[in-house]
Amino acid sequence: MSKHVIVIGAVALGPKAACRYKRLCPDAKVTMIDQAPRISYGGCGIPYFVSGEVNTVVDLQSTPYHIVRDAAFFKTNKDVDVLINTRATSIDREAKTVSIENVLTGEKEVLSYDELVIATGSKPNMPPFEGIDLKGITPATNLEEAEVIKNAVANGEVSNAVVVGAGFIGLEMAVAFADMWGINTSVVELQDQVLPGFMPKSLARMAQTDLENNEVNVYLDESVVRFEGENGKVTKVITNKREIEADLVILAVGVSPNTEIAVEAGIECDPRGAIIVNERFQTSDPAIYSGGDCVTIPNLVTGKRGFYPLGSMANRQGRIIGTNLAGGNATMAGAIGSWCVKLFEMSCSGAGLTLEQALANGFDAISVHVEQMDRAHFFPEKALMSLQIVVDRPTRRILGMQGMNEFGDALTARINAVVPLISSHATIDDVSNLEVVYSPPFSSAMDIVNAVANVADNVLAGNNKYMDPADFETCWADRDCGDYYFIDTRLAGGAKDMCEAHPDHWHNIPNEEIRERINEIPKDKQVVMICNTGLRSYEAMLLACELGIENIKASAGGMGAQKKLSADI
Repeated sequence: MSKHVIVIGAVALGPKAACRYKRLCPDAKVTMIDQAPRISYGGCGIPYFVSGEVNTVVDLQSTPYHIVRDAAFFKTNKDVDVLINTRATSIDREAKTVSIENVLTGEKEVLSYDELVIATGSKPNMPPFEGIDLKGITPATNLEEAEVIKNAVANGEVSNAVVVGAGFIGLEMAVAFADMWGINTSVVELQDQVLPGFMPKSLARMAQTDLENNEVNVYLDESVVRFEGENGKVTKVITNKREIEADLVILAVGVSPNTEIAVEAGIECDPRGAIIVNERFQTSDPAIYSGGDCVTIPNLVTGKRGFYPLGSMANRQGRIIGTNLAGGNATMAGAIGSWCVKLFEMSCSGAGLTLEQALANGFDAISVHVEQMDRAHFFPEKALMSLQIVVDRPTRRILGMQGMNEFGDALTARINAVVPLISSHATIDDVSNLEVVYSPPFSSAMDIVNAVANVADNVLAGNNKYMDPADFETCWADRDCGDYYFIDTRLAGGAKDMCEAHPDHWHNIPNEEIRERINEIPKDKQVVMICNTGLRSYEAMLLACELGIENIKASAGGMGAQKKLSADI
């Protein structure tokens, strides 16, 4: 006798699990339930619909062949029954039933299942701010909210937008408002950097610079106190430091697992409500599966359980669940949390731990920064990529990698190449020797992903007296204290402007002149060398060390990194 599988939730994981199962067991009965009127859409595309890059909301709900994935589509093409506008209200695990209610008519029903999938996703965090119920304040997490926002913007009803939260969705929405619509846009973030928990502070500063260079106001280390409005509509955001005019507020302060139905059914969850599953994505009840934004799975770097609300993760896990519903034994050991986000001129991406996270998790970690062209330096079209690698000092194990670049596809290619190495606990030697494709229009003969591992190797060996770009910025800001001696190792033409602008602090000794001018370098100050990207200054540092200068460091990333930081230089 064929099984009846009920899937609660029909956005990402649910449809993937249902369709995979039906392909393997075409005679089985599958029923999907979702309380929304529209299902199976790309929620991560909402900012791009708001910006106008995606033309219509229907595009987010369509297949690559432009067929709308609605209830009729699933019935006709997948033989999956779909109940839209229907909320699952409770699960009786002993009786193996799900109670449902039509949200439009109030009609109730009880459905029996053989196996069940909880794919209810996540819900936006809604802090108890005073005035949060004012019109014009939204988390922008579904298609209905997206349409309201897009219509208001397109109709000229929004002059000032405020985004609360500087994570992925928050920054993507800020870019959509400022870049595509020319709206005065502000971002308010409680932490002291954008992309907190994902980007190291120095790269986060570069991302902030990209936002501010495109007229987005970024307010960090700042908290919302309340919202004010007139005639029931928001007009101001009041923080602990300022008042900001607002016709529209996007609440992008994170999400939490939408798992009340699982908690009430007695399924094992962690303190935040994320469902605990095994490698097969079975819950504590073997007849019930779950994945995506609902669950917690192991972090493959730390070994601790983590929460990864990503559409890509939900789709992969949905396929695993569908396979196992059909009697298979598909597994996923865990995740490292790979991500990417597009800003204005720059894109950001990363995987694994930042240095701050590595230290907080007890690793004896270092990170190094490299600035290098993303393809052959002689190729006409190229960009200076920023890349950082995080390494465990005693084991040389890779813990994470993060970067920024003008060409996002070039950046994600490097991050994707290293993801399996981070997952498998590989070392920097594996990255140093990683075989990557090479042709001048695509990469360098010694690619940046190899170079960043080589720099880490040199730092660990004590051959590179390394200074992080953010540390150089701090030293330069404190240049009048007299403790530092700054040497520009570029040829005279490259150093001329800085020497003229700062004659008392900026000294030019090109690499080619280090030997004959070594006596000009003081031994009683911290010597800091810098060049365009860090390569010449590293070589100059090695030579100066050989000639007896010990108190010396080379600034990683050189002037390229400093310009991205928008440093006072």
